[in-house]
Amino acid sequence: MTSRRTLLRAAALGVPAATLLAKASAVLAAGDHVAALVIGSGYGGAVTALRLTQAGVSTAMVEMGMAWTSPGTDGKIFCDVLNPDQRSYWLRTTTDQPVGYFLGVSANKSISKYTGVLDSEKFAGIRVYQGRGVGGGSLVNGGMAVVPRRDYFTEILPTVDAAAMYATYFPRATAALGVNAIDTAWFTTADCYRYARVSRDQATASGYATRFLDNVYDFGYMKQEQAGTVTRSALASEVIYGNNHGKRSLDKTYLAAAAATGRLSITAQHVVTAVAPHSAGGYAVTMNQIDTVGATVATKTVRADRVFFAAGSVGTSKLLVAMRAQGRLPNLPAAVGQGWGNNGNVMVARAQHLWNTTGALESGMPAVGIDNWADPAGPVFAEIAPFPAGTELWISLYLAITKNPNRARFAYNAATGQVELSWQTAQNQPAIAAAKRVFDTINKAQATVYRSDLFGTNKVWGDDFTYHPLGGCVLGQATDDYGRLPGYPGLYVMDGSLIPGSTGVNPFVTITALAERNIEKIIAEDVG
Repeated sequence: MTSRRTLLRAAALGVPAATLLAKASAVLAAGDHVAALVIGSGYGGAVTALRLTQAGVSTAMVEMGMAWTSPGTDGKIFCDVLNPDQRSYWLRTTTDQPVGYFLGVSANKSISKYTGVLDSEKFAGIRVYQGRGVGGGSLVNGGMAVVPRRDYFTEILPTVDAAAMYATYFPRATAALGVNAIDTAWFTTADCYRYARVSRDQATASGYATRFLDNVYDFGYMKQEQAGTVTRSALASEVIYGNNHGKRSLDKTYLAAAAATGRLSITAQHVVTAVAPHSAGGYAVTMNQIDTVGATVATKTVRADRVFFAAGSVGTSKLLVAMRAQGRLPNLPAAVGQGWGNNGNVMVARAQHLWNTTGALESGMPAVGIDNWADPAGPVFAEIAPFPAGTELWISLYLAITKNPNRARFAYNAATGQVELSWQTAQNQPAIAAAKRVFDTINKAQATVYRSDLFGTNKVWGDDFTYHPLGGCVLGQATDDYGRLPGYPGLYVMDGSLIPGSTGVNPFVTITALAERNIEKIIAEDVG
C-alpha cells in the first residue's frame, strides 16, 4: 500500500501524475554513472523503479518510446481506433490493426511514419503487439486485471511460493495498479455493455460459465461517460492506441509514485543496444537516442552499477540473446532466449442475428469473460472483446486465451545482425482447436455462424498475432529464482520474459506481482 499512500500525498498537494513525470524527465549523457538503470517502463520496470526509489536508490529509467504528455493538433494526446494517425503506430506508414479486414477487404489506413504508441513487431510466423511509451503496455491494453487460477500458477511457476503470491504479492500489485470492479447492477442496463451482455447470455445458455473482469480503467469515470457528464474515452473508441481519460496506466500509478520520491529520472526515446561489463565495475550500457521518425541522433554509453532488464518479453530476450552471441555477455545461460509463447492467443468473431443487436456504443474496456479453463480437453478463457466501430455491426468478438503447449526460441542471425523468433503460425493450431470447441458449441446452440472476413479473406481465426508475449528468459532456467542472471552480479530480469509462455489469463497482474516479489528479495539481499 506504500505506493498508494505516496500517490495520495501527491494528490493532497495538488500534484498530478503528469507533473510528477515531467519533473522526472531527463536525458542521460554519455559517461554518466548511475546506481541503477532500468531498461523499459512497462509493468516489471515500473515496479522495479518504485521499490528501488522507495529504498533510497537513485534510479535511471530508459524507455525507447515517447513520454505521452503533449496533445496533438486535435487537443488530444492519443488518437482513437476509428481515426488513426501517426500517433497510432510505431514507425509504420500503414496501420496494422488486429482486426484488419472488413468484408474481406483491408481496413488498414495510411499514416505518417512516427514513434507512435503501438508496435506491431513482425516475425516469421507472428505479429507481436507491444506498447511504446513511458508506461509500456499499460498505455495500449484493455486494462483487464485478472489474477490467474492458483492451480495453473503453480503449474507454470512451480518454484514460486504460491501462498505468498496470493496472500501478499497479488494483493500488493492490484492495490498499486488501482484495480477496481465494475458495478454489476449498472452493467445490466448500460448501453455500452450490450455487446458483452449478448455474448454472456449466449455463453450461459450454451452451458458455459462467465465471470466479471476487474480493470484498471476507472469504472466510476465510465459511468459518467455514459451519463454524458465527462469527456468520453472508453466510450469514444479509445483503447489500443491509448486512452485520454479514465485509465490508470502506469504513468499515473507506479511511475508517478516513483517520481514522487524525487529519486527517479526517465530518459525517453532511447533504445538500448548493448550491455557489457565495465572496466571500472558495473556495466556499460550503450544506447541510441532517436527522433520521432526513428533516426539516431546520438549514441552514448553510460555506466550502471546494476541493470534491470524490463523491456518486455520480446525486448529483453532479443537484447540478451544478442549480447551473448556478440560476446558482450558470453556466459549467459543457454536457456536465455528459450521458452517463448503467445499465451495461447487466438481471436474469433461470430455473426449475430439481425434482431439481436450488439449496440452501436461499445466500451473499449472488456468487463466479462467466458471461463472454460477447467475443461481438460481444451482449457479456454475468452475475453468478450469490444468492436467499437461507432455503429451497429451485429458482431460478437472474442480474444481467447488457451493452453497452447507450443513454445519458440529467439536466435541471433549473424548474417543480418538481427534476433529472430522461431514461432510459426501453424504452432497456434492447438489454440484454434480449443477455441473451436467452445464457439462451435455456442454457434450450434444459438444458430449463429463465424465471421470469416475480419482477419483476412475467408479466414475465421486471428491466429497470427498476440497481445500477450511471454517467456524467453524463464525464471529458474535463464535466471535464478528471483530474476538474477547467473554469472553477472548486478544484472536482473524483471518482466514478462520470466513467465514460461502462458498465464491462462491476461498477464499483466502476474507480471506485476512477480516483479514485486523479486525486487523485494533483491533489495533485501543485494542492495546495500
